[in-house]
Amino acid sequence: MPDADVDVAIVGAGFAGLYMLHRLRGMGFRAQVLEAGSGVGGTWYWNRYPGARCDVESIQYSYQFDDDLQQEWEWSERYATQPELLRYAEHVADRFDLRRDIRFDTRVAAATFDEAGRRWVLETEAGDRVTGTWCVMATGCLSSFNTPDFPGRDSFDGATYHTGRWPHEGVDFSGRRVAVIGTGSSAIQSIPIIAEQAEHLTVFQRTANYTIPAHNTPLDPEAVRRVKADYPALRAWGKRMVNGIAFHPNPKPAGEATAEERRDVYERRWAEGGLTFMAAFGDLMLDDEANATAADFVRGKIREIVTDPETAGKLCPTNIIGCKRLCVDTGYYATYNRPNVTLVDISEAPIEAITPAGVKAQGVEHAVDAIVFATGFDAMTGALTRIDIRGAGGVRLRDKWRDGPRSYLGLAVAGFPNLFTVTGPGSPSVLTNMLPSIEQHVEWISDCFRYLRGRGIDRIEATVTAEDDWVAHNAEVAGNTLRSTCSSWYVGANVPGKPRVFMPYIGGFPAYVERCDAIAAKGYEGFALGA
Repeated sequence: MPDADVDVAIVGAGFAGLYMLHRLRGMGFRAQVLEAGSGVGGTWYWNRYPGARCDVESIQYSYQFDDDLQQEWEWSERYATQPELLRYAEHVADRFDLRRDIRFDTRVAAATFDEAGRRWVLETEAGDRVTGTWCVMATGCLSSFNTPDFPGRDSFDGATYHTGRWPHEGVDFSGRRVAVIGTGSSAIQSIPIIAEQAEHLTVFQRTANYTIPAHNTPLDPEAVRRVKADYPALRAWGKRMVNGIAFHPNPKPAGEATAEERRDVYERRWAEGGLTFMAAFGDLMLDDEANATAADFVRGKIREIVTDPETAGKLCPTNIIGCKRLCVDTGYYATYNRPNVTLVDISEAPIEAITPAGVKAQGVEHAVDAIVFATGFDAMTGALTRIDIRGAGGVRLRDKWRDGPRSYLGLAVAGFPNLFTVTGPGSPSVLTNMLPSIEQHVEWISDCFRYLRGRGIDRIEATVTAEDDWVAHNAEVAGNTLRSTCSSWYVGANVPGKPRVFMPYIGGFPAYVERCDAIAAKGYEGFALGA
């Protein structure tokens, strides 16, 4: 493809890249999106594994920047499936005629800041170049999939799959012996469906996970009508909540309730289903004893559902509930009651090797016809560090982040002028409803560009002091909760050698937005503008 010169080069055509392109166009900026995939959708383009669906209710996991779009789009289920979410992204791309400014099948290999020209130079794997005054990385938080380097991984004679790069044509496991490695969110969603197809399913579990039933149902047309009659009220409610989701938190501490009252509250939350189970009491992520009451309740549910006591015991997590991302499922625990499902606990003795015939663990070779790696992502940073990003003085981002990511607001990085990240490390991102977080970042960044253009400024860079202060603040607020107390992908624990740093900002969506707005109102405090 021909080289191009634009005002803003955008990397990624997921929900962030699509809105970034649309908003910049409306402001009169020349922008182009570079997308590795053959279509739009980002996360929902790549993650096509069985059972893939959002864990935020679809009526809220959607754009709110255009009221006509909100009114015309019809969601079919409480929690939208991957195919429906992909159709939604495609609808947005078509409705706003975005495809003409997106280069598909174009993976960015390098991005370098040209100090003399004050421009970013992006080079693709095919050797094409795109230059822009500004560069926006809309690469997503969970888009760089992670496959552990098991001994003999490439020796397996059967088919292998990763949940994050599922074949677009789908996979039929009928009559096949299947191994699933991992019990995180993608495994919890896919295991019940694979179990229905497979002759036998063997699940290899390193860490048991808490999951709450989704109770997914078709959406009630009357309930949807009521929401659409006053969508702004729902959106405003969500923006007041710490996680950007409109819900009813219970501020009461768990210790102030009797055992019977707690049981009733947890039963109601379990029956309601979904992520807001952790809002049952106000101190579940602040106090160990309070948290234990919720964890004990869920472990009790596991023992009620799973008929084999030994298997139920293996499925009961021992860590704090909520310090790893809570999962939302459909029939996960009950799947282990099936005669064709076996659970192998590898918490104390990890997988020894992948062999030509299957998976060897604890001295036993489990013969299978297919292996599914449900091993998650190099979260928050992986999609950025896999690109050779070089800022002022040729400093590489991956070198700067060798001891953990450092950013100002999760939006910008000192030493990397004119580079912005949408929902980068140091922003609320994965601890919130991603769509409002994406929209807030896109609007803040594009407003910043308009501010700079109006003053004839062609360079902006986060200062070292502002970045240091934000990194320290991020660590301080994380240390005040129980979320940072266990090995999770929030701290990079799932990727060998990755530094342990709590990456998302846990101070809450409203507080973060207020801080960003105040910084912009003060002429972009904490940024160096101009020369």
